[in-house]
Amino acid sequence: MSAGWLSQLAPDHAPPPASWWPPAPGWWIAAALALLCAILCVRWLRDRRRATRRYALRELKLIRSSDADGPAVARALQQLMRRYAIAVFGETAVAKLAGDAWLAFVVAEGGTALAGAAGTSLLVAAFGNHAGGDRQEWLTAAESFIRKAGVQRRRRRK
Repeated sequence: MSAGWLSQLAPDHAPPPASWWPPAPGWWIAAALALLCAILCVRWLRDRRRATRRYALRELKLIRSSDADGPAVARALQQLMRRYAIAVFGETAVAKLAGDAWLAFVVAEGGTALAGAAGTSLLVAAFGNHAGGDRQEWLTAAESFIRKAGVQRRRRRK
């Protein structure tokens, strides 16, 4: 062997640096999944039923934190539940209900705490302007109604 054998070899050269474009197939899959998750999140947040429920619960929170007297709270709860029921079930199904028929509807759709004396006291306080009944019971019943209204019907349709 000769002493200059190293000089006979090809010169050193590194492969070209990896390019950022086009990405590897795994990055394409990750980007597609991220886009799909973003689309599903936006659709979930913009769903009319959920938005209506969130708005009603926000309004209920304001009523709960108010320092109004019993009749004012009862009127506010009555109006909130009626507006929510009209939004969920439609005007033709809800607008004609009054008194015991309205209470039966609310109880059937999730406001079970308004069955009996609690519901009657809510109506008397709301429309008769008489202070009475349990404000906390009304609030929990209204929250239950807002959270559960229409859920059973939607499940039966699927």
